[in-house]
Amino acid sequence: MSKIQTLIKSKAESLSERLSAIRRHIHMHPELSFEEFETGAFIERTLAELDIPCTTVAGTGRVALIHGNKPGSKVVGLRADMDALPIVEATDRVYRSTVEGKMHACGHDVHCTCLLGAAMILNELRDEFGGTIKLIFQPGEEKLPGGASLMIAEGVLTNPKVDVMIGQHVMPQLPVGVTGFRPGLYMASTDELYLKVIGKGGHGAMPHFNTDPVTVAAQIIVALQQVVSRAANPAIPSVLSFGKVEAKGATNIIPESVWMEGTFRTMDEPWRAEAHERIRHIVEHTAQAFGARAELEIRKGYPFLKNHEELTIRCRQLAERYLGAEQVEHLGIWMAAEDFAYFSQAVPSCFYRLGVRNESRGIVHSVHHPHFDIDEAALPIGAGMMSWLALKVLEQQ
Repeated sequence: MSKIQTLIKSKAESLSERLSAIRRHIHMHPELSFEEFETGAFIERTLAELDIPCTTVAGTGRVALIHGNKPGSKVVGLRADMDALPIVEATDRVYRSTVEGKMHACGHDVHCTCLLGAAMILNELRDEFGGTIKLIFQPGEEKLPGGASLMIAEGVLTNPKVDVMIGQHVMPQLPVGVTGFRPGLYMASTDELYLKVIGKGGHGAMPHFNTDPVTVAAQIIVALQQVVSRAANPAIPSVLSFGKVEAKGATNIIPESVWMEGTFRTMDEPWRAEAHERIRHIVEHTAQAFGARAELEIRKGYPFLKNHEELTIRCRQLAERYLGAEQVEHLGIWMAAEDFAYFSQAVPSCFYRLGVRNESRGIVHSVHHPHFDIDEAALPIGAGMMSWLALKVLEQQ
């Protein structure tokens, strides 16, 4: 084990209690996307205790720099997202959310904590590295247009120019102590579909006098599955799902309209654009064929996330050195979306996963679940891993 590896592990472990306290504070005070005012202020106060000044970006985000004392010009960006979700927490933890209807159910409290921990470690190791670490605390990952795009537009990747981006995200499918990496294509683009099918309502016993938007909506849902099952190249991962259908009629009332919301996800930009046109064509013409009409809005969301091949392979090798090869897994493609994708499309990036699962303690629930929680033993691992990767990547100047 190298000197720097020993130092990082030792410092990370010594921070365990403090990291738990930080995580619990953030967890107990969740704020929704682009409303992270107190979270941002807390991050700023914590960095100030380390004599690390920061600036505000994208409304509630924070950015800070740690300069190494050795010669070097390379800049590595480390990113953590800050926002919570509109979920009622169902756990009985002493640190459960104190804000009704809001919860850190995606682990962003963990991400902020690990990045603050990395700041504490790296700040003490300035004499061990050259170059600059840019700490990026990003708002609004859970809501379009995504805080990453806003931060980039405001220049977060410049002054100084970021050469490499590294992001870390909890993964409750992986046991605590394990990390996961995937070079190349990893996560999907995401587009939101909002659709209103408009017919003619009336009595359910006299459908011949009406234009039933419920049956038309059903036809549209079925027809749209052809986009993925027949129009898409089978080699391109694609998903089209509707998760919300509202028809405000009754047992004997055909409603005037049906409202639907869904998502389309893929990993290829030309096909993404073509699919949008196919979706629009099918929706409009299916409705027309049954005497109804449809209003469709496609809100284009995050791009697909592609990890830089060489960088990610290198980071995986470094993780194996830091944790042991048996504690590092190869990840499959995941059709969820992440606005870290904006960073990955701008600079060479590595977005990897931190295991937080502990079955013996019942910590098994997925992200976005009201019972989601983590094994806090993951906190020093996450803080140490970010520090280790940042310093070793900086060495390659």
